[in-house]
Amino acid sequence: MKREDRIQCVALSSPSYPVLLREIEDPPQTLYFIGDIRLASMPAVAVVGSRKATSYGKWAAFEIGKRLAENEMVVVSGMAWGVDSYSHQGALELKGKTVAVLGCGIDLCYPAGNRKLRNQILEQGLIVSEYPPGYTAKKFTFPLRNRIISGLCAATVIVEAGLSSGSLITAERAAEQGRHVFALPGNINSIHSIGTNKLIQDGAYPLVVVDDIFDVLGVKKKEKENSFNHLGEDEKKILSVIMQASEVSIDFICKHVKMEPSQVIPILTILEMKGIIYSSLGKIFVANFK
Repeated sequence: MKREDRIQCVALSSPSYPVLLREIEDPPQTLYFIGDIRLASMPAVAVVGSRKATSYGKWAAFEIGKRLAENEMVVVSGMAWGVDSYSHQGALELKGKTVAVLGCGIDLCYPAGNRKLRNQILEQGLIVSEYPPGYTAKKFTFPLRNRIISGLCAATVIVEAGLSSGSLITAERAAEQGRHVFALPGNINSIHSIGTNKLIQDGAYPLVVVDDIFDVLGVKKKEKENSFNHLGEDEKKILSVIMQASEVSIDFICKHVKMEPSQVIPILTILEMKGIIYSSLGKIFVANFK
């Protein structure tokens, strides 16, 4: 029997029912799942946000998922397009554990285009839903499932959100459940960051670096290896310019390191492949997002 055919369920009264989820005001009476239900009781952080995420949001979600997995935290999200997908993928990148909470029956893939991601999650994670097999997604099922996403976790991180984003519902549920809420600060000119910036204004923790989560939760974090020591001289020179200016153009770099674009561009490509920098909308940024 294929793993995706092994649908099981756990009742609220069962000792196997997720520990933190049991504590919320309105826990599902029954959870349907495929995978190892024990993952739902392990230390976990929810990472959610806009389906129409920017390149910055996708990068941040991926890096947050990786760093959480690196510290043996389970990444919980909703398997939606955008931020959700990238946070799952970040955890999977390091062979970490991740939980997808669906707003439809456990046997269905929503969105349908995320079949590959669903299969990856099934390989090393868990998929859960309060809806029985065959139950199709409705408009109301997603706001309801958000309480499960936050309910499984000690903290929830909102990466990007407009004012009408469903991820703000997740943040609200997390706050009601007495869980920590983090929001990723964003450009004040971006409609994708209005919601997260407003959350910070209202009292959410600003996520300056991922390790802020571990500090608030009292989790001992693993130190990241400083890969800058292994860079070549030209790589270090270019990286130094980027780090000092925060965001730069290729022309700006060339001017300050006195090198031609034909020399700088290959080095930038190598730095990006190493995960040290990333580019967006013609600008170069440092990706040292601990």
